[in-house]
Amino acid sequence: MANIVDPVWAFKTTSSLLVPHPTTSSVSSVAPIPTVTPNLPIYEKVGDAGVKTLWVVFVLMLLSTLAFIVLAWRVPVQKRLFHVITALITTFATLSYYAMATGDGSSFNHIVVKETKQHLVQHVYRQVFWARYVDWSLTTPLLLLDLAFLAGLSGADIFVAIVADVIMVLTGLFAAFATKESVTWGWYAMACIAYLAIVYVLAMNGRRTVAAKSSSTAKLFASIGGFTLVLWTLYPIVWGISDGARKWSVDAEIIAYAILDVLAKPVFGFWLLFAHGKNASSIEGFWAHGLTGEGNVRLEDDEA
Repeated sequence: MANIVDPVWAFKTTSSLLVPHPTTSSVSSVAPIPTVTPNLPIYEKVGDAGVKTLWVVFVLMLLSTLAFIVLAWRVPVQKRLFHVITALITTFATLSYYAMATGDGSSFNHIVVKETKQHLVQHVYRQVFWARYVDWSLTTPLLLLDLAFLAGLSGADIFVAIVADVIMVLTGLFAAFATKESVTWGWYAMACIAYLAIVYVLAMNGRRTVAAKSSSTAKLFASIGGFTLVLWTLYPIVWGISDGARKWSVDAEIIAYAILDVLAKPVFGFWLLFAHGKNASSIEGFWAHGLTGEGNVRLEDDEA
């Protein structure tokens, strides 16, 4: 009688020969799968301290604007040139700080930082307040006009100073939104060169022209002009530490700029108006009286 083999037993027997069993050497030869940790982006943005600072400076600029308007009403229109310019400076600053405080005047700049040791790439998104640059493009030329009219600068000097000032602000804006570090510092260097042109016009030509005026005006220009140049020198230093090297947080940047803006605009304005506002030269003609007989249409000449 033939032997009957159980198929289940046969399958178990043959499968042990066909299917390899793991050995100690085979297990140790397989390397573990490394775990990948994602390099999450970093967001550098304003915090509570920065927002509160923006609102405080907004209120200060607004109150200063109202005060400058009241001071302008107390003098005749012929002597309101400095009052009008100073009021416009704080007006534009009020608008820009309101935009920044409400979150409508900023954007994020994407910066790629390469970490060579770990062979990783870090993506940084830093909040840049472009409303501040809009403010500077309008207020700094007006500040230069205040100083230029005080010193009695020529039209050529005023034109050069204002053009250099606009270049300084625009290159600062381009530097703030540059994605490469080399490009950032290239724009920054151009801004510093433009600033040196402003310093030359005020320090050299301004000092020479104001010498022809009264001694009180010359002393005022020397003090308030030196005060302005010191403050304006601190602006690029703050920029280089904050937006340039990113050593400061966005809140620290806001607080530093807020202090400089209050000193360079309201404090500058009150100083100028109280020291020179009533003693300013009278401006007649179109400024005080508009178009008189020179602007009238003479119908009798046309009929002839």
